[in-house]
Amino acid sequence: MKETLNKRRVSFVSLGCPKALVDSEQIITELMDNGCDIVAAEETSEVTVVNTCGFIDTAKAESFATIEQALAEQREVIVTGCLGAQREELLGRFPQLKFVSGPADVAPVVAAVEHFVPARRQAKPSPREVRERLTPAHYAYLKISEGCNHTCSFCIIPDMRGKLRSRPIDSVLQEASALVEQGTRELLVVAQDLSAYGVDLKYASADFEGEQLQAKLDVLCTALGDIAPWVRLHYVYPYPSVDHLIPLMAEGKILPYLDIPLQHASPKILKAMRRPAAAEKALERINRWREICPELAIRSTFIVGFPGETADDVGLLLDFLEEAQLDRVGCFTYSSVAGARANALEDPVDEGDKLDRQEMVYELQATVSAARLDRHIGQTLAVIVDDGGQNSEGIAIGRSKYDAPEIDGTVHISGAAALHAGEFAQVKIDAHDDHDLYGHWVGQPIQIN
Repeated sequence: MKETLNKRRVSFVSLGCPKALVDSEQIITELMDNGCDIVAAEETSEVTVVNTCGFIDTAKAESFATIEQALAEQREVIVTGCLGAQREELLGRFPQLKFVSGPADVAPVVAAVEHFVPARRQAKPSPREVRERLTPAHYAYLKISEGCNHTCSFCIIPDMRGKLRSRPIDSVLQEASALVEQGTRELLVVAQDLSAYGVDLKYASADFEGEQLQAKLDVLCTALGDIAPWVRLHYVYPYPSVDHLIPLMAEGKILPYLDIPLQHASPKILKAMRRPAAAEKALERINRWREICPELAIRSTFIVGFPGETADDVGLLLDFLEEAQLDRVGCFTYSSVAGARANALEDPVDEGDKLDRQEMVYELQATVSAARLDRHIGQTLAVIVDDGGQNSEGIAIGRSKYDAPEIDGTVHISGAAALHAGEFAQVKIDAHDDHDLYGHWVGQPIQIN
C-alpha cells in the first residue's frame, strides 16, 4: 500500500441549494474523520465527490459538466445528491462512475471513498458537536427536516428526497447551541417546507435543558431566538400556521424575514402546478403580517412559461407583484424535468415568450424593490459583516436583517477599516442601487445577544 494513502486527498464539489450544502458538510465531516484531506476541485486528488443538483435543466447541465471535467482529469468519481436519484440515467451517460447515491446519503458516500481509495485504519475521533462547514464561521444553515409531502406538478423533489421527515426538536436545538458556541452568529433555518415541520412527528415533545418542547415551528423559533443572535427562515409556505411567527418577528425574537416560494398568482396556473395555496389568500395574509410587523421583508420565487400560461395569467402575476410589494423576487422560466407530472400538460409556451415574460417580471420588480430600499435611506441599521474593511478603501461588506447571504443584497460600509467578519455594526444608510445599500459605519461594533 502506498504511504500517501494514509492521508487521502478527496476533492469535493457541492452544487445546488443550501439543503444540499448541509448534506455536503456532513459528508465532508465524516470523510475528514476517516483520515481524508478535502481539497478544491482544481487541486490534485485521488477521488472526486460531486454532490449534484437535478432540480431543473440548468442545474443538471452544471452537474453533468462538473462530472465530465472530473472524469477528463482521470479521477475516480463518486456522485451523490439529487441527480444521483436518477442512477440509471447517470450510469448510462457516465459508465465510468465508481459509485452513485441519492441525496443525504452520508454513510454510503463515505463507504464508497473508503472502498475505492483505502487507507490504513486510524483511530476514529470522538463524535463532533459541530460539523465541518462550507460557509463562513459566522453563519450556518440549520436543516430541520428532509423531504416534502407536496405533489407539485413541476417538482420531483419528493421523488428524490422522499416524504417529510422532521428532526426531533431537541436534536435541532442541540445542534443550534453547538453552532453558536463555535461562533455562529446567524442561523439560517432551512427545509423543503419549513411550515410543515413536526407534522410527521405529530408534534411530539422532547426535553431540552429541562423543558418539554413540542416539535412545532413557532416553538422551535422561540427557542432558537434564545440561542442565536439572528435567526432567519427560508422556504416557508404561506399557511395559517405562519401567523404565529410574525409576532416573534415583531418583538425581535427572530429576524423579520420570510422566504416564501409562491411560484405564481394565476388561480388557473396554481391549480395546474398543484400548489397548496391561493394567491388571494397569500396577498391577504401578507397584508395582515405587515400590519403586525411593518418591517417584514419578503422574498419569493416565481415561474413563468408554465404549460397553458396565457398573457392574462402573466397579467395576474404582474398585478400581484404590484400589490404585494415584495422586497426580493427571483423569476425562472419553466423547463420540464424528467419524471415531473407537468410534462404531460398541453399548450407549451414558446421559449421566446418565456424570456419576454421573465423580463416583464424583472422590470416591474426592479421598480418595486427600489421603492422598498428607499425606506432605508437615513436609517441606522444593524448589519452583520461578511467581509471586513481591511482593504485599501476601508470598505466592509455586510448584510442587514432584510437580506440573506448569497441571494439578496448587501450593505457596502465605508469608514469600516476596524470591522471584521462576524461582527455586528451600526450603519447609517446613505444610498442604494438596484440591489444593494450603501452607508457609513457609526460608532463601535455592537453586540447582539
